Amino acid sequence: MSTPHPADQATCDPNWWRQATVYQIYPRSFADHDGDGIGDLPGITARLPYLADLGVDAVWLSPFYPSALADGGYDVDDYRDVDPRLGTLADFDNLVHEAHGLGMKVVVDIVPNHTSDRHVWFQEALRAPRGSRERDRYIFRDGRGEKGDEPPSDWESNFGGRAWTRLPDGQWYLHLFTPEQPDVNWDNPEVRADFLTTLRFWSDRGVDGFRVDVAHGLAKDLAEPLRDLGAGQGRPLGKLPLDGSHPLYDREEVHEIFREWRQVFDEYDPPRTAVAEAWVANARRTLYARPDELGQAFNFEFLECPWSALEFRTVIDTSLVTARAAGASATWVLSNHDVVRHASRYALPIGMSRADLDSWLLGDGREPAPDRAAGLRRARAATLLMLALPGSSYLYQGEELGLPEVADLARDTLQDPVWERTGHRRKGRDGCRVPLPWTVEGPAFGFSTGTPWLPQPETFGGYSPQAQDGTEGSTLELYRAALRLRRKMMGDESLEWVGADDAAVGGVLHFRRSSGWHSVTNFSESPVPVPPGEVLLASGPLTGDDLPPDTTVWLQN
Repeated sequence: MSTPHPADQATCDPNWWRQATVYQIYPRSFADHDGDGIGDLPGITARLPYLADLGVDAVWLSPFYPSALADGGYDVDDYRDVDPRLGTLADFDNLVHEAHGLGMKVVVDIVPNHTSDRHVWFQEALRAPRGSRERDRYIFRDGRGEKGDEPPSDWESNFGGRAWTRLPDGQWYLHLFTPEQPDVNWDNPEVRADFLTTLRFWSDRGVDGFRVDVAHGLAKDLAEPLRDLGAGQGRPLGKLPLDGSHPLYDREEVHEIFREWRQVFDEYDPPRTAVAEAWVANARRTLYARPDELGQAFNFEFLECPWSALEFRTVIDTSLVTARAAGASATWVLSNHDVVRHASRYALPIGMSRADLDSWLLGDGREPAPDRAAGLRRARAATLLMLALPGSSYLYQGEELGLPEVADLARDTLQDPVWERTGHRRKGRDGCRVPLPWTVEGPAFGFSTGTPWLPQPETFGGYSPQAQDGTEGSTLELYRAALRLRRKMMGDESLEWVGADDAAVGGVLHFRRSSGWHSVTNFSESPVPVPPGEVLLASGPLTGDDLPPDTTVWLQN
């Protein structure tokens, strides 16, 4: 391992993460340096000045490890290396050094629930006999039925189909995602020790924090006989039992794992940070965010929240209470690599069901066309509201450009395993992972000199930074202005609602921060008066003294 540059030894405030703005990069789709059509680490490094100018505090890198890309890089072959298509460890070290030099922290994805089926451990398990040490690192079981030809349980994969695959020797192995992603056995001490080594490996290279994939899924009830779950096994937000009794998710034992991780994080000065991807109810999310565990957990409620003042108010109140109970700060997310971009979500009819959304993504014509103008107005308003809230805000690459979901990708270009695993009933997540545009024209709109791994629509150039840079009222300039002001206005983590407790009934959310910074969002269909104060920024044009529908204004008084 190369020796980290002295500048990479983090010496910042250990609480930098509490109100940070973190920018998520999906490496294959951000910027391609070598022209092969796949984004890479040198491409990211070259664009770091853009992110520093945007005003973010940290970058979060989705997986960049060696991978067969059965699940977009979340099938990891080697946790302590870089995919050669994306660069080298030296390229990674340079990225961290340059980011730190620009005042930005670096957060990396860690994927502990499963490895790739190409991981050396799983290859050893395939060659080893039943009951061996090698197989105990994963979850192998004999099948049911007289000949063992039925799966050990009725558990289903999150991507569709059953969660078990049978080997030629008759045993089955568990994979809660694709068959190329076998789940590891976190009851195995060797598994626990090896992941601690991985955390130290990247921390020693200057990484400031970790985003923990499927954090709520590591501990499992594997006592025989395995418990069937029956029909309707989906795990929508907040639907898991609150007592930690589900056999696969959010079990009490998972917190023992993260307490071990915290001991590693605290070996560093300042301590390394972590945030849990845990699709659990508010009351349970508190556990992952405790200071002796990961310290923070994603709040995904905005991802499922309709454009409604009452709904937003409820999410904000419950999320702040949850974070404070844990001694953590709240986290806010409007888009990420797994969901439809919010500029498009807000363009669709309010209350659209999951089935209707899938129908729209498939383009079968049964749903009304999205109102793109309304979607962008609401996305900009939601962003200003979010950035005014106490806590950390997570931005997804391209949202600062107002990028919509690319919903009309040709079916023969799709790569998300959801498409095949659901028998072509769900299109998957490729539409939010299309490579970014950087220029108005040219090959791949500046993303690459080659052919992008997913096709970009012809309209993408108009969303590029080149098209928006310096353009008054553009979404890019709105984000830049908002993030500059956010850094000036952030004080403590308090929030005070202005107006009656039922003010949201009128379709307006108005709150005040301790610095005298006010945020007012009009969710209604009619203009409302702008409250007194100096206008700092608005998500759209104001009409005299009125705040138009679908608009947020920041005020100071």
